[in-house]
Amino acid sequence: MSTNAIADEVATKSASVTDMLKKLYEKKLINYQKYQGVSLTEEGLRLSLQIVRRHRLWEVFLREKLGFSWDKIHDIAEQLEHVKSEELTEKLSNFLGNPQFDPHGDPIPDAKGKLPDSKLIKLSEILVQKNVIIMGVSEHSAKFLQHLEKTDLIIGKKIMVKEINDYDQSMQIESGQKILFISHDVAKNILVKYS
Repeated sequence: MSTNAIADEVATKSASVTDMLKKLYEKKLINYQKYQGVSLTEEGLRLSLQIVRRHRLWEVFLREKLGFSWDKIHDIAEQLEHVKSEELTEKLSNFLGNPQFDPHGDPIPDAKGKLPDSKLIKLSEILVQKNVIIMGVSEHSAKFLQHLEKTDLIIGKKIMVKEINDYDQSMQIESGQKILFISHDVAKNILVKYS
């Protein structure tokens, strides 16, 4: 990935990204050559998977045990993920029943960094008259999650694609006894599996 792409992704200046990349390179966490892009080293990947594991476990804890709504847990988990105690992480995982997915449907790496199999499909790719179950989302913004909550398109919900509009690829879906219309932008950010 290029420094400009990273800067765009995290909404900062390229010079700031370059400075941080140099520091990560010195710690042997990334492979970095000016104008050649960046990739994680084996150690960088191991450490990043540990952070992802802690973050997603905290999201499960905040949602399931403390009752936070799924649009608020990400920001709080970002603060908690920096607690580096492996003992705490393992006790938290055991306390939660060693979950494999967080409340947004993202896979949680195990203690060795292995991710569970997750063969999810974008709702926008499902054909008409197919029954699916919502398993996750690829968009985590508070507004998007609030929209899904308001329309009751939450994880675990069974839905059927009734019609796809040829003009804009918007969808008519059946959820329980309700018929809903959703845009293609919404559908491409909902992850499902066949039921």
